[in-house]
Amino acid sequence: MRSHLFAPENQEQESAQPGLRLQNSKMLKIELDGEVLARQGSMVAYQGDVQFEAKGAGGIGGFVKQKITGEGVPLMRLSGRGDVFLADAAADVHIIDLEGPDDALTINGKNVLAFEPSLSYDIQMVSGAGSIGGAGLFNCVFRGRGRLAITAKGSPVVLTVDAPTYADPQAAIAWSAELQVGVHRVEQFGIGMFIGRTTGESFTMAFAGRGFVVVQASEEVPLSAISGTGGGQQSGVGGVNGVGGVLGSFLR
Repeated sequence: MRSHLFAPENQEQESAQPGLRLQNSKMLKIELDGEVLARQGSMVAYQGDVQFEAKGAGGIGGFVKQKITGEGVPLMRLSGRGDVFLADAAADVHIIDLEGPDDALTINGKNVLAFEPSLSYDIQMVSGAGSIGGAGLFNCVFRGRGRLAITAKGSPVVLTVDAPTYADPQAAIAWSAELQVGVHRVEQFGIGMFIGRTTGESFTMAFAGRGFVVVQASEEVPLSAISGTGGGQQSGVGGVNGVGGVLGSFLR
């Protein structure tokens, strides 16, 4: 049997070391010997003795935050020995190594594919987003030493933040955790121009300080644009209207 399908670049990529690595630009391979955390529903194939266990959104606190904010990562624990292949709608996969207790990265929860359990994980609110009607902006912060895999739609651009920098909330997928992040209204677009995760107000994310922002070559479509509910992509259990006090108690 002959076909380009069987070319070497499409064969399983082998390595002598366990852990997360790229099978190709669209697929992550985990050579499992222990435990890894991954997005629920991302497994496309596996070999060996592997167990899958749903974990919610990273512990009880993370689970409650996710239910309120609509963000976070619905996780599953992979344990055992074998090879596991993960993907997310053929999005590009990128691997990032965090290298110490002071190393931290903020990531849009929708773009988290898998990470090693040595990394800590929390959900934080973007400063100033609570003043905007509707859902606000919540993202995942990873800290410590370990490897994680994220996804991006199309080839991303990594912007060096050495001047005021602005990005659509649906396109900014990751940034340095030490950056100051807020919300910038885009009044000049006028009423009716909805940008990113909004419920009827035009805004971008604003970044200041020293660091970087990773921007993908695509914008997610807010659920409000599809359903007309105005709940935004992060409405979760109906948005955060009416639960601001509860949300604040969890995020402090």
